[in-house]
Amino acid sequence: MNKVLLIIQREYLSRVKKKSFIVMTLLTPLIVAIFYGMMFYFSYKGVSGTHNKIAVVSENANLTEQLANNKNRTYTYVNKPLKDMKGELDKSGYDYLLYIPSFELNQPQGIQVLGSKQAGLTLSSNIANDIEDLISNQKLKSSGISQQDLDKLKTAVDIDTKKINELGLEEDSSAGASTVIAYVAGILMFMFIMLYGIQVMRGVIEEKTSRIVEVMISSVKPFQLMMGKIIGIALVGLTQFLLWIVLTASISTLVMKVFVDKDTLKEATAASSTTPGGMANTQQMEAAGDDTFANIQKSVANLNVAKIVTVFIFFFLGGYLFYSALYAAIGSAVDSETETQQFMFPVMMPLLLGYVLSLSVVTNDPYGTMAFWLSMIPFTSPIAMMVRLPYGVPDWQLALSMAMLIIGFIGTVWVASRIYRVGILMYGKKTNFREMLKWFTYKN
Repeated sequence: MNKVLLIIQREYLSRVKKKSFIVMTLLTPLIVAIFYGMMFYFSYKGVSGTHNKIAVVSENANLTEQLANNKNRTYTYVNKPLKDMKGELDKSGYDYLLYIPSFELNQPQGIQVLGSKQAGLTLSSNIANDIEDLISNQKLKSSGISQQDLDKLKTAVDIDTKKINELGLEEDSSAGASTVIAYVAGILMFMFIMLYGIQVMRGVIEEKTSRIVEVMISSVKPFQLMMGKIIGIALVGLTQFLLWIVLTASISTLVMKVFVDKDTLKEATAASSTTPGGMANTQQMEAAGDDTFANIQKSVANLNVAKIVTVFIFFFLGGYLFYSALYAAIGSAVDSETETQQFMFPVMMPLLLGYVLSLSVVTNDPYGTMAFWLSMIPFTSPIAMMVRLPYGVPDWQLALSMAMLIIGFIGTVWVASRIYRVGILMYGKKTNFREMLKWFTYKN
């Protein structure tokens, strides 16, 4: 046991003292916080701040109303033929030309958006929605409904999602907040397992090719060497993860205050919600912005962050130990990193499959059969369970998943150690799966 502890200490200290570890530990939270802060800023302020001037040539006598201007688009009706406007568009000061031909209100067709630059998907969709609203209003008016009654027909609906806990009490929840946390947890789990698992493999290859391992094997057993290396690098990953949590929380709070505030949320809400006449109700939008900000705070506050972090650490260590044993076996079987590709693919496939299915199937149906089994099978459970956790997982399922991961880790280490003990001293021979199977069957 003392020898294993010495190996763990060596692996841990040799890595945390590296400049690359210190730099990445400090820079990664800052980069992530700035990235997401800028993403929010440009999504809500930058994009919504783009204002397009659109000239409208309408030949449709059925549309007596005009398109309403809003924060992002100004429609100006021009009384010129389409051909003339096409030739004058570049000098007219308009960004785009909207052509509305004559058609029946029940069969709108032939509408075009023209410009010297390609209209983006968002702009095209927004213009289509504006025209749909215009046609709907025209249909309702032709049915004898007054504008006042027409305004009353359109009502914004805001749905509050609640969860009922085991005591029968209501708790605030947010599908959006849960989904965001699920995505972040799944991506981090996949990234950490891959990153530190490959570090184990590279460490084994480096020691094997430099023949340092021959000296070490004279003092320790191969199993002790493998476990010391795996646990040492696991502690490096755990140290970096905990530092990232502290630094990211601190930096993100500061960055979000700079890039995203209540005014930003109000603007985002106001930009996406207008009255039928096209003018936003300022008081309603400000109240909606305050409600949105309050709902986000409530949803995050009601999530059991301590439980999520604790479970994440367990499944990170369990998933890492599960896969790193396989990576150690691969590293012992080859003489260079270029030879690892044929062996890495079968190991990566279950992890990659769990990642893809978790972020597609599990987020859409976290309580379904597929989600349950993905969170139970040790090959996929580290990612799938972390994706399910923010939505709420019964304690018995969480305990069962943990137990199966522990059993899977023990079995994987046993299999990997039998390959490692032979492969670590094997040089100059091309290895394949059949050869590794022979190593597994060798007696001590």
